[in-house]
Amino acid sequence: MGIEQTFAIIKPDAVKSGYSGAILTAIEENGFSIKNLKKVHLTKAQAEGFYAVHSERGFFGELTDFMSSGPCVVMILEREGAILAWRDLMGPTNPEKAEAHTMRKRFGKSIGENATHGSDAPDTAAFEKSYFFSCFERV
Repeated sequence: MGIEQTFAIIKPDAVKSGYSGAILTAIEENGFSIKNLKKVHLTKAQAEGFYAVHSERGFFGELTDFMSSGPCVVMILEREGAILAWRDLMGPTNPEKAEAHTMRKRFGKSIGENATHGSDAPDTAAFEKSYFFSCFERV
């Protein structure tokens, strides 16, 4: 595995609860370089565009309402095997099934409010990075 980039979000529930700093610390302690970072407050339409892949699923409306409910922190992370490493550090979608050291176990409240998001594949990471960061913003 080589050096790669992934996209990550600290979701509105974790930002509102004041967990951003602890999550950022964990990211760096686990060998990630934070290449880009900004705080954004998505509109409903922006959340719908980002999660368009899920538009036919029953949870789409609830998901996009939640993601537009408050500010979130969006990031591009880099390290060897970044996509899998970030997904491992996040833990499963359901915080109840996550291991103690994971972000979702430590900071998630439920399947819907699970503190973090991460890309699941290189093509997804490419789309997600470009959705939030222009080519001029990326380092």
